[in-house]
Amino acid sequence: MIKVLHNNVCSKSRSILEHLDENNVAFEIIDFVENPLTAMELKTVLKKLHMPASEVVRKNEPLYKEKFASQELSEDEWIAVLLENPSLIQRPILIKGEIAMIGRPIENVKFFIDN
Repeated sequence: MIKVLHNNVCSKSRSILEHLDENNVAFEIIDFVENPLTAMELKTVLKKLHMPASEVVRKNEPLYKEKFASQELSEDEWIAVLLENPSLIQRPILIKGEIAMIGRPIENVKFFIDN
């Protein structure tokens, strides 16, 4: 089963759920805004993505531009920022076993669920 880190206000995240549903792919929704991740959960996701925290930050968000764009933060500091501001986390993130991906573009999602 695929776990989907989801933010319901995100149209791309909703469209991925729709795609999974239309293709009869079993998935579990984890709304990380309503039910924030713990530090350990976030670190586990980052490890599965093979990315540092700074690479999953939504850099087009006004909050990022206003507060964080000019800062040089460590990995632990970025993790703290993401835990305090889950809306800054790229979405959706799909997790299958020990691997994960940011769910864009849709072609990558199709490859991910088929393999």
